[in-house]
Amino acid sequence: MDWQGISEFVAVAEHASFTLAAKALAISTAQVSRQVNELEQRLNVKLFYRTTRKVSLTYEGDIFFQHCRQVLDNLKDAENALADLQKKPQGKIKLTAPVTYGEQKILPLINDFALSYPEISIDAHLSNQRLNLVDEGFDLAIRIGKLKDSSLMATKLTQRKVFLCASAQYLQTYGTPHSLNELRQHNCLLASRDYWRFHQNGKEVTMRINGSLRYNNGKALVDAALKGLGIVQLPDYYVIDYLESAQLISILDNYQEPDEVVWAIHPYNRQLSPKVRLLLDYLKEQLS
Repeated sequence: MDWQGISEFVAVAEHASFTLAAKALAISTAQVSRQVNELEQRLNVKLFYRTTRKVSLTYEGDIFFQHCRQVLDNLKDAENALADLQKKPQGKIKLTAPVTYGEQKILPLINDFALSYPEISIDAHLSNQRLNLVDEGFDLAIRIGKLKDSSLMATKLTQRKVFLCASAQYLQTYGTPHSLNELRQHNCLLASRDYWRFHQNGKEVTMRINGSLRYNNGKALVDAALKGLGIVQLPDYYVIDYLESAQLISILDNYQEPDEVVWAIHPYNRQLSPKVRLLLDYLKEQLS
């Protein structure tokens, strides 16, 4: 495509004036008019309605403007990306992550990152809600599991394993379940949802569970399991140390659901700045 006249066309569309467009581009009004006229001739379409008082886009002009504006924005992002490569990474990064995973995995790594890059400041917001990255100005978000929003770019950081486990004391007292149906005979320690997910015969299985305790706090559930109050299903970062020390015993491993992917996501149409790319690469390296 011949790019000649595109910048002039976009400027006129944005300012609704050939004169103001010329002033914004620091060229003559006659040059702007000539470039737009030649563009219309090449496209064989009328882009503007022109009167002595007003300049407005035609229907075809409005469609063309939307695409041209996006192209020019992308070109500007490309220029900024090259310019940023010449600069030392600095400035603020705003990110969000799930509360517990953020506390135990992400923020300690960010503290180490901050030691190496003191010119970069981090504003981290931990939340289990799926916050809107664009509306709330986040550069990066850590998400776990399946992603639904196709308008976001995702980078795999690592995987998370979920364990079903109980204390040896509990299993000695109440027996060890060997099938999913046997779980119905046991006290299952509930989190915020009343079901657990498993994998059986190559398919995901959702099973409703019952128990005497319901906590929306993983540490409290681990404590209850350690004290022999029941069976718990939790991610590895809650229980891995207790499994290794045999304070908790992993059960029904054959039904364990596949590992969940931990993602770093950012808006699809936003060029990653060097500082965000630096942090993203660092997290990926450390977590993997």
